Amino acid sequence: MPRHHPRPRRFATAAFLLAALVLAALPAAAQPAATTVPPGTLVRWGGPGTTRCGLAEEAWGPLGETCVYAIDLLAEPGPLTVLRWVGAQRRSAQVRVGDYPYPEQHLTIQDEGKVNLSAADLARAQRESARVDALWGLRTPRRFTLPLAPPLADLPAGGRFGSRRFFNGEPRNPHTGADYAAAAGTPVMAVAAGRVVLAEEHFFSGNSVFIDHGDGLVSMYFHLSGIAVAEGEEVARGEILGTVGSTGRATGPHLHFGLRWHGARVDPSQLLGPEAALPAVAPTPDQP
Repeated sequence: MPRHHPRPRRFATAAFLLAALVLAALPAAAQPAATTVPPGTLVRWGGPGTTRCGLAEEAWGPLGETCVYAIDLLAEPGPLTVLRWVGAQRRSAQVRVGDYPYPEQHLTIQDEGKVNLSAADLARAQRESARVDALWGLRTPRRFTLPLAPPLADLPAGGRFGSRRFFNGEPRNPHTGADYAAAAGTPVMAVAAGRVVLAEEHFFSGNSVFIDHGDGLVSMYFHLSGIAVAEGEEVARGEILGTVGSTGRATGPHLHFGLRWHGARVDPSQLLGPEAALPAVAPTPDQP
């Protein structure tokens, strides 16, 4: 009776490799696509046991068991890797930054000197910008919860965040805050507890207040008719900071409200709503 010879193992190995190649070539329909968001957006990723969050060179603690990531308004389109630690285990997922989606905004300023600056005004604006830029690196203990309180008691619809701005037909930086129409003299309130880190009159933003809320979150209130707080002062959530005005480069009374979180310029309206409304990260199957 002829002896049966088993198939050489090299054929099994070859078959396994061929199957792996076929699977790799198949569309990843079963794989969740990376969450795509516009620049200037916040995204969330949470789960039991979350102890730490990270993006780029930044790392911070979660809000409860949820990480919230701030995507800068000027972030380039493409993938970003976000990190979440569960205990000592580091997990990762991808977020995709979409194309810049914001419209153009054309404004007419009667004072031409606010558009084409003199040498003296330009030097002043640069000095003020340097003082403000120093705030983005602040990393003090967190003093806020989400959602933040509204900066106006009767908060109207606001917008124009991210708009590509043109003053008297000339292109300028995109709009990094939300504008809220309100009558001159309307009280403006702190959105969370914190410390006033700047409270002064600036060339472009007029009477301005900047508050450090800890964990890299800084809120900004511009074009005020008057300032009711001083630099170094501690303020409570809901405390009056000043009143609505039209100082600086403004076309009428309104509040410009802005936020930076971990240095990123983000749409402030997203932090005024429930955390659950933020877009969620789509994790990889082995990293829930």
